[in-house]
Amino acid sequence: MKSIQLLFFSISAFAILLSSCSNDDKKKEVEMKEPILKEEKVTYTSDSVTMNGFVVYDENIKGVRPAILVLHEWWGLNEYAKMRARELAKLGYIAMALDMYGDGKTADNPDAAGKLAGPFYEDPMMAKARFDAALNKLKTYSQADANKLAAIGYCFGGTQVLNMANLGEDLKAVVSFHGGLKVVQPDKNTLKATILVCHGGADPFVPQEEVTQFRKQMDSINANYTFKIYEGSTHAFTNPDATAMGEKFNIPIKYNAVADTASWNEMKSFFEKNLK
Repeated sequence: MKSIQLLFFSISAFAILLSSCSNDDKKKEVEMKEPILKEEKVTYTSDSVTMNGFVVYDENIKGVRPAILVLHEWWGLNEYAKMRARELAKLGYIAMALDMYGDGKTADNPDAAGKLAGPFYEDPMMAKARFDAALNKLKTYSQADANKLAAIGYCFGGTQVLNMANLGEDLKAVVSFHGGLKVVQPDKNTLKATILVCHGGADPFVPQEEVTQFRKQMDSINANYTFKIYEGSTHAFTNPDATAMGEKFNIPIKYNAVADTASWNEMKSFFEKNLK
């Protein structure tokens, strides 16, 4: 009788082991699949302004996943912002590169870019209205987990995502890449997001006094934030086109591959911790 019981238990254990291996194999099979990116151009409105966004997600993944908004540089919604949205989709998120300026407006020189970006620095609530319109559009997707929302931004967009967090947007996580740090005063009663700032240590557009003031603001309310400095990196260090643009218009921006990779990896770890 004992022999039969031992045989039964051995068979059961072997079956469980096979099932476990099978499940692991299936998981690995899903992880090994090349992403099949679904890209969609979308329109949405705010204050009678039509905006043209870009949504992307991996069709291999089923069900809901964290949703991330991508805020562009002062050049407007261009291919760089769309590239970042695609990279987020490859990581398993649904991402939307939003159109802050409206009507798909972009700039090809600093003067034009400054004119487009300026009103949003002056009126954060206008920026919030545009951001809300994009966020509401993203939440209409069945793939978007409305309980796990985040935003990333570059330069102009980096400042804007910090403002959105400080204005109390319902975001779990926010990442600013080489963004300006003159932001709306945070309120401990409304700030919900955990924040990651990726800052170039040699950024002439964001002097040390601005860094000091920003950190003082965050510390004054015990905000949950991380501030990473990439020594020797100037403004726009994540954008491969920055060096050529800097030389063309004689502005101090330059790509830094090491800082780009390091900051992206910081973001990935940050999102793994705060979104999944």
